[in-house]
Amino acid sequence: MKTYSKTNFFKHTFCEFQQVDNFEFPKDINYKSKSESMYFYIKEGVYRKSNHWGRVANCRWKIIANENYKNQEVIIGFAKWADFYPINSTERIFFIEVNFKEKTAKIQPQKKNSTNYLFHYSEAQRRIKQITHLLKEDRWAIYFNDDIEILRSKVISDYINSDKTLQEIKLSHK
Repeated sequence: MKTYSKTNFFKHTFCEFQQVDNFEFPKDINYKSKSESMYFYIKEGVYRKSNHWGRVANCRWKIIANENYKNQEVIIGFAKWADFYPINSTERIFFIEVNFKEKTAKIQPQKKNSTNYLFHYSEAQRRIKQITHLLKEDRWAIYFNDDIEILRSKVISDYINSDKTLQEIKLSHK
């Protein structure tokens, strides 16, 4: 696994920053981007002060914020160097986490001793789009005999735990 630092963390990476409320950005910041985001590096990681998260240049940086967070609001996030993962890698280091109750799905980096089925970042992104459709729509299930919620759970669970296509999985449940 690649090691990240202040010299390469901004090159095609995935990271989840944690919101920090008790950090005062120093006057001598390490870097300020064209979009006004500010960065301050410490030995353990990086602080980022910004009003935009998600797709950041060639990276996918999410903010794990408190419940009061509103999009486009300037907040400070912190991430350890070990929290950065390559997104243009040939390694399978991401899994898909689905919350059936809230009808959401998200990409997560591999956890230690995890038994989750792993994907390349780009494949996980493609699958997330299809899973979102399966979670939000019902029309795809009209030709099946199962209860929609049971069917949805079976199909999505199979889909996030294999390399099978969605079509192959749907056919196996007819």
